[in-house]
Amino acid sequence: MLNFPISTKIYVCAEPVNIHKSFDALAGWVEANGLDVYSGDVFVFLSRRMTHIKALTWSRGGFVILHKRLEEGRFRFPARAPGARTVAIDATDLTMMLDGIDIQKVQRSKVWKPAPKGLDISM
Repeated sequence: MLNFPISTKIYVCAEPVNIHKSFDALAGWVEANGLDVYSGDVFVFLSRRMTHIKALTWSRGGFVILHKRLEEGRFRFPARAPGARTVAIDATDLTMMLDGIDIQKVQRSKVWKPAPKGLDISM
């Protein structure tokens, strides 16, 4: 359904919102929380009942909203720090959320990262 590059920054609003909010109201929330609504990042909002999700992004001269309603079940917030206004997730997490998967319960393999290399100036 969606195909965001893995490098896309995605922010989930950490509190439920009135799902009837318009493009401008959602964009206002983004800016009020110190984020750049015109960056191309994706901003995700969940309804109070957790049955609706809206994703807002800027694309080539206009805002785009994706709105999904689950007919059964509920969306789940990703894990968040106490007092956090947003939670950063990746494109894979968003895809799972849109499928109704609770991403807090997903077990991922450990991600390999190369060891940092020190500067060797002893040549």
